[in-house]
Amino acid sequence: MKAKATQIITEESVDALLARIKSCDLCQQQLPLPAKPILQFGENSKILIAGQAPGKAAHDKGIPFDDISGDRLRAWLGVNRTQFYQTDNFALVPMGFCFPGNGKSGDLSPLPICAQVWRTQILSRLNQVELTLVLGKYAIDWHMCSKQTVTEQVKNWQTLLAANTLVLPHPSPRNNIWLKRNPWFEQQILPILKRKVSQVLK
Repeated sequence: MKAKATQIITEESVDALLARIKSCDLCQQQLPLPAKPILQFGENSKILIAGQAPGKAAHDKGIPFDDISGDRLRAWLGVNRTQFYQTDNFALVPMGFCFPGNGKSGDLSPLPICAQVWRTQILSRLNQVELTLVLGKYAIDWHMCSKQTVTEQVKNWQTLLAANTLVLPHPSPRNNIWLKRNPWFEQQILPILKRKVSQVLK
């Protein structure tokens, strides 16, 4: 019986998996608002963006990165909104799918149950991904299995890009100070990032 259940999950379509995730409420008791998983992906997604968790604006709108952070991220990538929200182009899969609530210095950490239950199932179906972009500490910890800081990981771009991966600081305005302290990111890495994205999406 257990083997049969595994076979069903393996053969499940991407759309069916996404529908199951969208109806998930496993973490409801830990959330400040009704569970509302916010993510996008398709079987032909070429670029995976692994982020943190939706903010309050994303929860209200039901759209990932439809805010100032998203505007900055799209500028970094050199794409427009239409390109960004096409699932054949981008899979937007944060570490936590629901808004976790506000903390003292920003949003709370993504709840780990999303990654525990869903992440391997999602990634196993994204067979067309040619570039993975990892945003922020929690995504770095999971995807990179590294204890290096965000800055150290970003600086390691040449090695990572050889494996079709890049680590980026989160595009939130809260990282404005980091960007000012590290001008090399915008000067050196963003042109390379835009060129790579353009090559993948052509």
